[in-house]
Amino acid sequence: MEIITRQVPDKPLTVTIEYPEYTESVKGLIKRIETLDVSFSVTSEDRQMRIAQSDVYYLEIVDRKVFLYTEKDVFRLNAPMQEIQSIAEDSDLVRISRTCIMNTLHLTGIRQLKNSHLEAELDNGEKLIVSRKYLRDIKRRF
Repeated sequence: MEIITRQVPDKPLTVTIEYPEYTESVKGLIKRIETLDVSFSVTSEDRQMRIAQSDVYYLEIVDRKVFLYTEKDVFRLNAPMQEIQSIAEDSDLVRISRTCIMNTLHLTGIRQLKNSHLEAELDNGEKLIVSRKYLRDIKRRF
């Protein structure tokens, strides 16, 4: 594989993929690149903002409200969990419990707990519990 980069002033970011044959790895690469442009509309102190998916550490439902956690901040998300789940299918977001979706880009380690759960540690020191029902999904990612 060859990677060529060049700066083109006054043009949007453009990715060109050339391949000899359309394979599953090419298809996966295209899906991965498409998820880099995903962002979420959030509310913070009565103002709207956009947060890039790569900045998301995890999303959590609390009292029927969806919250988005970044490295240091928490925001209220203006989207239903079903919409987030559809985005998560082809991205680094993986469901780890009934109420939580984690971004595997920020995952630094996993530790087995006594009750068949896993503890996922993120690069900001945050620890999340992966419930038994979702163990297969997280293991498949690794």
